[in-house]
Amino acid sequence: MTDLPGIVITGASGRMGQMLVRTVLASDKARLVGCVERAGNAWLGRDIGEAMGGAAVGVSVTDDPLEAFAKAQAVIDFTSPAATVEFAALAAQARAVHVIGTTGLEPAHLEKLDWAAHHAVIVRAGNMSLGVNLLVQLTKKVAEALDADWDIEVLEAHHRMKVDAPSGTALMLGDAAAEGRGVTLDEAKVAARDGITGARERGSIGFSSIRGGDIVGEHDVIFATEGERIVLRHLATDRTIFARGALKAALWGQDKIPGHYNMIDVLGL
Repeated sequence: MTDLPGIVITGASGRMGQMLVRTVLASDKARLVGCVERAGNAWLGRDIGEAMGGAAVGVSVTDDPLEAFAKAQAVIDFTSPAATVEFAALAAQARAVHVIGTTGLEPAHLEKLDWAAHHAVIVRAGNMSLGVNLLVQLTKKVAEALDADWDIEVLEAHHRMKVDAPSGTALMLGDAAAEGRGVTLDEAKVAARDGITGARERGSIGFSSIRGGDIVGEHDVIFATEGERIVLRHLATDRTIFARGALKAALWGQDKIPGHYNMIDVLGL
C-alpha cells in the first residue's frame, strides 16, 4: 500500500476538494497523504474523514502546504489563481506532480506556472473530463473544415457559486476553435454583448455565460451560417468525472519529465 503514489488535496473542505478526497480514498492506485486548507479554516487539525462526516482516515487537515507536499508524489489543486501559483512553487520544490484544475488564471499566473514546470510535472486543464477533451478536439476539427462565413459561439452554464466567466472550459473550446481557424483567441474573442452592438464581425468567436442553481457544467459550441447550424454539446451531471480525470492525470504524470502538460496529453488524444 505504501508503494502507491501519495496524493495531497488542496482546498480540501470545498465541494470539489471533498470530491477529490473521496475519489482518492476509493482508489486502489493511490493513497491520500495530505489535505491542505487556508489558515483559519474550521477544519484545520481535524481528521479529513471525520470533518466530512465519516470515519477517521488518518489524515489531518493542515495549513502547511510545504510539509504536506514533502510527503507526496502528486498534488491535486482546484483552488484560486493566487493559491495555485504559490502551490506550484512548493510542488516544484518537492518534485511532486501538480495537477491544476483551477480556472481564472491570467498570463502573469501562467508565466509563473511555466517557471515551476522547469522543475516538476504540471498537468493543467480547464476541464479534466474525457468528454470535454474530446469536444475540444472536435471543435478544432470542425473549425478547420469551415470558413469564416460560419459564426462560432461558445455557450456555457454553471452553478450560481462559480466566480469566473467565461469558464475555463469555454476558453479551452474557444482556443480550439481559434486554432482551427488559424488565428489567436485574443484576435477573435467577443466576451460579452450589451446594448446596440452593431452587426457581428466576420470571423469572431463569441461567448455567453449562464449562472444559476446547481448546474454542474454545460457547454455548447455553435457553428452557424445561412440556413444551417452545427451544435457540439457536452453536459456534466456529476462532479466525479472531474475528480476521476484529475486522479488519472496525477498517476499519468509519475514517470514524465518536467514540463507543462494538459489533459490531451494525459488521454493521448
